[in-house]
Amino acid sequence: MRRITWFAIWSSYTVPSTFLSIRVAVGLFVTELLVGTLGFILIEGYTLLEAFYMTVITVATVGYTEVRPLDAAGQLFVSIFILFNIGTFAYILAAFTYYVVQGEIFRKMHLNLIKREIEQLKDHVILCGYGRYGKEIAQQLQKARMPFVIIDHDEEQIKAIQTSEDKFLYLHDDATHDDALLKAGIRRARALVLAMPDDMSNVFAVLSARQLNKNINIVSRVASPKSEQKLRLAGASHVVMPEQIGGFYMATLISKPGAVEFFSFITDEYQSDIGFEEVCYEDAPPHFQDKAIRDLHLRRETGVNIIGYRTPDGTYVVNPGPEVLLVPHSAFIVLGDHAQLEKLHQFLKKEEVIRL
Repeated sequence: MRRITWFAIWSSYTVPSTFLSIRVAVGLFVTELLVGTLGFILIEGYTLLEAFYMTVITVATVGYTEVRPLDAAGQLFVSIFILFNIGTFAYILAAFTYYVVQGEIFRKMHLNLIKREIEQLKDHVILCGYGRYGKEIAQQLQKARMPFVIIDHDEEQIKAIQTSEDKFLYLHDDATHDDALLKAGIRRARALVLAMPDDMSNVFAVLSARQLNKNINIVSRVASPKSEQKLRLAGASHVVMPEQIGGFYMATLISKPGAVEFFSFITDEYQSDIGFEEVCYEDAPPHFQDKAIRDLHLRRETGVNIIGYRTPDGTYVVNPGPEVLLVPHSAFIVLGDHAQLEKLHQFLKKEEVIRL
């Protein structure tokens, strides 16, 4: 006759994962040791060492000889204690199987590591939604070396992040909830990008984000033109309709193919060494603030060209004249290759140090 063990019986039954807890398993084990030790002391009059020894060999079921023969009360206590130990052992085995064999303990360690890294982020970007557009946005942010964290509630998208070669920081949560945005560090973030496919979800996320951080830059995707105004009223800084931009791009390829291809070339980091940079008044060193273009000597010192000027009211001037001033809430748009842009960064830092 085939022998059936407790392990075989337990292996055939699956306990719901929500019922299992490593902390409960450890607590049960410690409680078992305490109850057994106290029971042997009170019932059999054993010393602390003898009682602990009897408890350990009973729990371990090794079958060693008792310290002294048990009386009737001791035998009854041991019988109940063994039955209690069977249940405790079954629970500990189930918890161990779920958290270790199925990798749950390592998943929790991984999530705790991600949580600590997110808590250390500052001046980062929060990307809500890892769909078609979210994936592309994440790739572009990574190319720009901008720290960011992804929020998505879809299980499949989270699995895609976890199995990706790119080690992105992420949260498996609903971006329309305040708690999710707070976990992502909304109060320390510089920008929020909403790439969720549902316009109403983007509207709710904008409302939540704007209440939590009044100064954050919010860029939202919109699918329906009717939702654009709602997003702006909710507090979105910029609203983008991908289909509209795609249609404009395709039509312009017909009407002005050379200009579009040139712009595509200079914005492609893989093919071109040319890039853009924005020099804002608030980010510029004091020596640059309230100065005219002619007095900054950017082209002479770094080689970059100022091709645009953003006025304080948000409008743009192409090829601004040398008399244009860098005033509060304004910015210069500069063009140059990577070496020139790197010189620009060093020049700005150098001027700031000299000013200090």
